[in-house]
Amino acid sequence: MAHYAFLDNNNIVTEVITGIDETQTIEGLDTETWYGNFRNQTCKRTSYNNNIRKQYAGIGYKYDTNADVFIAPQPYPSWLLDNNFDWQAPTPRPIEGFWRWDEPTTSWVEAPAL
Repeated sequence: MAHYAFLDNNNIVTEVITGIDETQTIEGLDTETWYGNFRNQTCKRTSYNNNIRKQYAGIGYKYDTNADVFIAPQPYPSWLLDNNFDWQAPTPRPIEGFWRWDEPTTSWVEAPAL
């Protein structure tokens, strides 16, 4: 069993399905090609274990064709994508305690422990 992400024309994930194992073929085609042809959409395999394409794709994730990775949606307007395709806050999160991001002040605010 494998998982496949379908992309729109902007390479945004619109759906993720469970399909047949990626080592199998369907009508002589690899699974990405067959599923893509069947749905008339680009299809890319994704992995719960993050073994391929950086991370498991979710609806709204973007597929970067050059890097062959899925990128999570930007969590806040002030955050920037780093060289590892991870979103980073403009200031590092404090190590100790519980913190939440406050976008209006672009800073970390201490949050009460649950």
